[in-house]
Amino acid sequence: MKIEKRWIISFLIISAAAIAGLFWPEAVETPEILSQFGKTEDIVPADVAWLLTASCLVLLMTPGLSFFYGGMVGKKNVISTMLQSFICLGVVTLLWVIVGFSLAFGDPIGFHIDGRFYSVVGNPFSFAFMDHVGVLPHLKMASTIPFMLFALFQMKFAIITPAIITGSFAERVRFISYLFFICLFTLLIYAPLCHSVWHPNGILGTYFGVKDFAGGTVVHMSAGFAALAGVLVLGKRKNSSHIPTNIPFVLLGTGMLWFGWFGFNAGSALAANGTAAMAFATTTTASAAAMLTWIFFERLNGRKVSALGACVGAVVGLVAITPAAGYVTVPQSIFFGFITAIVSNLVLNAKAMKKIDDTLDVFACHGVGGIMGMILTAIFAQGENASLLHGGWNVFAHHMMALLLVSAFTFFGSIILFRITNAIIPLRVSEASEQLGLDISQHDESLDPNRHVPMTILDLAK
Repeated sequence: MKIEKRWIISFLIISAAAIAGLFWPEAVETPEILSQFGKTEDIVPADVAWLLTASCLVLLMTPGLSFFYGGMVGKKNVISTMLQSFICLGVVTLLWVIVGFSLAFGDPIGFHIDGRFYSVVGNPFSFAFMDHVGVLPHLKMASTIPFMLFALFQMKFAIITPAIITGSFAERVRFISYLFFICLFTLLIYAPLCHSVWHPNGILGTYFGVKDFAGGTVVHMSAGFAALAGVLVLGKRKNSSHIPTNIPFVLLGTGMLWFGWFGFNAGSALAANGTAAMAFATTTTASAAAMLTWIFFERLNGRKVSALGACVGAVVGLVAITPAAGYVTVPQSIFFGFITAIVSNLVLNAKAMKKIDDTLDVFACHGVGGIMGMILTAIFAQGENASLLHGGWNVFAHHMMALLLVSAFTFFGSIILFRITNAIIPLRVSEASEQLGLDISQHDESLDPNRHVPMTILDLAK
């Protein structure tokens, strides 16, 4: 059997990473580094217990997403679609440990504005291979839990973000090309954006004052615009019409996502406190409002109430409330779900969106949901001068500027990364592979265990 060079190179890279980890020199704890950390006595056991639980909940969201997406695609592409989400658990985990966490939360690299320092990315060597990341709490980032727990909690966010993108180009992307792209995306789009919003010196969080409680900007807007970029670069499927294979899969995936989202949002309080409880409440009410709004709005437009619509609506509500979960009241969260469901539904059914073939409507749900969440957060967030309704005109204006900046960065940055990937390894499978289905052509697996495909057809489809 002939093995392609790209797979040999991929194996050599993972081998090199494993060996590098084995022989990575022990970190030297200098006084400057030690000054960043607290003491064991600063750790709050209740916070540790909640963040361990929240991290598990967020991890569950990625398998949930795989069921959510897998049930929506055609029968020939269920396994490949689910694997594209699931594989992020492996790829992004190693990237995060080796250099991703350091890029996102390492020593700030940036510039001065009016005498104050603002950063755009972390030093890749600060926490490489989890150097200096241990059981002591970090005074500025997570002062009551071990820094290692903070790193692992943030890792789950990094894992699900590229997985969200996959729904846009489902049924036509080459698996090895996708693996290469998510590595580039995680390191060059996600990590800098994460640093800019959530690091204490990050330019979007400090200079622009962007409020993103749990990832509406960092996760959903970045994934939504990257999805739109991927659709435009890869082009339409040869046959863009398909019947969802397994609606019960979609229902199961939605339930897992909703359940895990409590860790996603309430866990972002980084403590077992009242803010976490409020984020828990606003998360579920926004999703409930969006789900009901979606199905009623569908009926008003002459479409039948569907299980698929209820699931999509619920997820849209979860996306919308994410940036504001700890900043708004429960009644306001209902409005978040209501208005975002209507806007997202209108975008999803717009003629322009039908022309570009976003397979599972990722941009209309996550991109638009993230945009609406960011705008509504800038309007409703509680606190003095915290938002438009509380006298924060500058805050609102800065949010809108940041929205444009993030949209441009993630969209055009992703287009560049897709084109780089395509120049190295073609992104699209062949027409024969697409017709055969990615389950067989990419993975030699099928939902039908009795299905046999002659080797000549498989070779043709590569």
